Amino acid sequence: MKYYFFGILLIVLDQITKAAVRANMLVGESVPVIGDFFQLTHIENSGAAFSMLSGQRTLLVIVPAAGIAFALWYLHRHRGAHWSLYGSWTLIISGGIGNLIDRLLFGKVTDMFDFSIFPPVFNVADIAVTLGCGLFILYVLWGDRWKEKKDTNFA
Repeated sequence: MKYYFFGILLIVLDQITKAAVRANMLVGESVPVIGDFFQLTHIENSGAAFSMLSGQRTLLVIVPAAGIAFALWYLHRHRGAHWSLYGSWTLIISGGIGNLIDRLLFGKVTDMFDFSIFPPVFNVADIAVTLGCGLFILYVLWGDRWKEKKDTNFA
């Protein structure tokens, strides 16, 4: 249940930050936060990461929706797995839903976090998906060992 709560919280945070940017900034406008290093920049992306598949709205709605449905099914089938599996997929699903909401409502995704050392501008949903993928990689590499260690600690 805590994963659902955390996922909903992430989706709400993502949508609030995007709504604030849409309401207070023009597209293309930047506001320095930490000099030239970090800015809030209002960008609208009609594609996927790095604007790939720009203009392919139907594809960018159907594929993530199918991926989210698969991820929910996968989690249901793997009840009792290590927390890192649930955590990683909660992040990925929540981020996917956050960006899917934008695509369905506006036809594009609102991005705002702009670091000078990292070229793409991104949002809370993108951060969630990226962190979720990283945690999932750790789960794939070490999840069985983590679970075994937990099981032996309580045996």
